[in-house]
This record gives sequence, structure tokens and C-alpha cells, in this order.
Amino acid sequence: MKKLDDYVRSIPDFPEPGIIFRDVTSILQDANGLHLAIDKLLESLEGVEYDVVVGPESRGFIFGVPVAYEAHKSFVPVRKKGKLPCETISAEYDLEYGSAVIEIHKDAIRPGQKVVIIDDLIATGGTIEAIIGLIEKLGGQVVKICFVMELAGLKGREKLSGYNVDSIITYEGN
Repeated sequence: MKKLDDYVRSIPDFPEPGIIFRDVTSILQDANGLHLAIDKLLESLEGVEYDVVVGPESRGFIFGVPVAYEAHKSFVPVRKKGKLPCETISAEYDLEYGSAVIEIHKDAIRPGQKVVIIDDLIATGGTIEAIIGLIEKLGGQVVKICFVMELAGLKGREKLSGYNVDSIITYEGN
């Protein structure tokens, strides 16, 4: 039986020399890989009490929605600035070369709700750190953060200290 990391395509020297790009689309392109990824995310949530799944645009949608569906929970999207139609709150965060803004509907999380965040990858942790801020500003409580892959060398987990973080696959480098 294949492990989930067997489905990940590694592309050397992309986007620059010395970097190994870990391609999540190769998981999605294989029915067994996708099924395994969702099953592993659900396993990581066993015993966790939560009300809602939050996922950032766009790969957080891909992995978060099937988890929310299977667990019979609601799903809340976090989107890039200007993409949500109702009143939002926003957070700016740093990227490797600049900054970005994400938004969530102001009524998406109710005070006291227990929230799980699901995304495909943790690198520097900046996006998830910003999402946590939005959830907590709305009165939600982040009870777990799940990733399909983690690039441990970029130390994103350190930004999320104090939170329950789980990754299915961990790559030690960048």
C-alpha cells in the first residue's frame, strides 16, 4: 500500500536552483492519493471537538471541504482581498517578496465556535498566523490546524506555537 508521500511529485530547482518544489497536484490527480489525503486529515481530527472547518484560498478549499462534508461540519472560506461579497474583516501578512491581504466574512465565525484550519502546506506560517488572528477577532477558538505537507526547514510551525498543529507529511528542508 502506498503512503501519501509516494503521491507527491518533487521538482528539483524550482522556482530557483537548490529548491525542491513539492507538488500537491500529483496527490489530487490520483484518486487513491486524494482519498488517502482526506482520510489522513480526518484521522488527525479524531477526538477533536470542533464546529467549523476553515480553509484558505485555494488549496485549503480543496482539502477542507471534503473533510467538512465527511465530518458533517460547515466550511468557511478565507479569500484574497475583494473576493467575498458581504461585509468582511481582513488581515495583511508578509510574503517572501511583499505582502498580501486575506479576508473572511464578518459573520462567518460566531463567538465560542471551535475551529479547525486545513491547508495543503505550511512553509513560513504567515498565512495561517493571519487566519488565526481573524478567527480570534471574531470570537472563535482554533482547536487544531492540519496540513497535508510541512516544509520544516522554513520554521512555520514556530509561528504557530501554542496551537495544536499536525502535518501528514514533513519534509525537513525548505
